[in-house]
Amino acid sequence: MLFYKVPGIIQNLFGSYTWHKDRKQKTVYLTFDDGPVPSVSDYVLRLLEDYNMKATFFMVGDNVSKNPDLANEIAQKGHGIGNHTYHHLKAGKTPLSLYLEDVEQCRKTILEKTGIETKTFRPPYGSINKRYARHLLQEYEIVLWDVISWDFKKGLNSGVALEKVKKYTKNGSIVLFHDQQKSKKNLQEILPKYLDYLSSQGFQTALL
Repeated sequence: MLFYKVPGIIQNLFGSYTWHKDRKQKTVYLTFDDGPVPSVSDYVLRLLEDYNMKATFFMVGDNVSKNPDLANEIAQKGHGIGNHTYHHLKAGKTPLSLYLEDVEQCRKTILEKTGIETKTFRPPYGSINKRYARHLLQEYEIVLWDVISWDFKKGLNSGVALEKVKKYTKNGSIVLFHDQQKSKKNLQEILPKYLDYLSSQGFQTALL
């Protein structure tokens, strides 16, 4: 079973992380992980432009190094950029010192290629613990999500996923998508209809 909404009890237990924003404001925070990736990230950019919406892209530093023009285009179009480590490392599986070095390498790469000093961090796989977070929170806002599209899931029923994401989207929701190759098919089936839904419901979008 796929859980499209993070239970409130989990959000409350880990209150030092950002799961959502102000519930009183009719604003949604679109986020895309793992890019920039050609033919996927630029597809997302075109859609966002069509709907006049903004998003935050949590970038993998290695992909920024490989696709600097695409990373820079995202920045130039006024979208937000967050740190997602350089090598998409999993906290707990990587020694703390190496993990922090990887985060710093990502920060430097994004700054060099886009001119943006990242202030937000999302741990790959959503995997983080207090020991790692204690260090990261000195420099970053750790941003997770309260709604996930599961667009990276092989065999996903995109119609069901779309309805679930729509159902759980509330004021202040942080919604997780991925601009990576294995998400492309599902993303193309879900994202346009979801953005259309946000527009029809009067939601604004904003940067984290």
